[in-house]
Amino acid sequence: MNIENLRMFCLVVDEGSISQAARLSFVTQPAVTRQIHQLENFYETLLFDRTEGKMRVSEAGKILYPFAKSIVNDFNRSSEVIKQSVGRLNTTLHVGASFTIGEYLLPNLLGRFKKQMPDIKVTLTIKNTPGVLEDLTNDVIDLAMVEGIVEKGNYKVEKYAEDELILVCSQEHSWGDQIEIEELTNERMIWRESISGTRLIVENMLRENAILEKIDSYMELGSTQAIKSAVEANLGISILPRLTVVNELEQGILREVKIAGIKIKRDLWLVKKSHRFNKLAVTNFLDFILPK
Repeated sequence: MNIENLRMFCLVVDEGSISQAARLSFVTQPAVTRQIHQLENFYETLLFDRTEGKMRVSEAGKILYPFAKSIVNDFNRSSEVIKQSVGRLNTTLHVGASFTIGEYLLPNLLGRFKKQMPDIKVTLTIKNTPGVLEDLTNDVIDLAMVEGIVEKGNYKVEKYAEDELILVCSQEHSWGDQIEIEELTNERMIWRESISGTRLIVENMLRENAILEKIDSYMELGSTQAIKSAVEANLGISILPRLTVVNELEQGILREVKIAGIKIKRDLWLVKKSHRFNKLAVTNFLDFILPK
């Protein structure tokens, strides 16, 4: 048995198939199967049940998985720490982000970080918040950057910035610079999908002001860009994160309208697992992004 067998076993469990693990590892499926068989020979038991053409983790495999994951993670961290101590570290930083942060905030932020630390190789994965946190749990990424509420659990959660949700309309709209909140009931609201964190925040605000049920939910779109295009076409109004409409406001494509007495703020969170040793790239990025 060797560390690569354990690493491959974990990858097969995480991905749910030998073919996907082989593809991600750039090896053949027989090579993956051979590594799994080597582990099964070592432990003298099947780690996967192969019945009716489907592969499921056996009870023994379920017991082994957390130990294997811990061994692989400890080995990776020990390798990084030793390489760092002797000056042979090829530094990488794997960041995962939710859609709004990954698409609108991080490209510029990571670009400025790379100018300061050109030797660090940076990769960015963009998913919804649950997917990003799952990647963090499985050590696919080093850091997660998300908005909304994060249960701390085994995570270390730190606020690194905040954003404001603002009401936007087209340039053709008759509104002035400010409205009373009741005026929203006369408009067609364009929403993100129902599971969107931004939508939940807005709905809570409207519910607290007793007008949520009076809102005309005219359209539900699956991306912020689609919503911006619909608002620009004067199909309705929307409440969006400010960081997603900075360019449109500057170029006069969309217009911000204040809601009297209402401010909708949300925190942006940096999430990482608690490790005894941090990768050098992680430490450098934390120093770069966190408020001093």
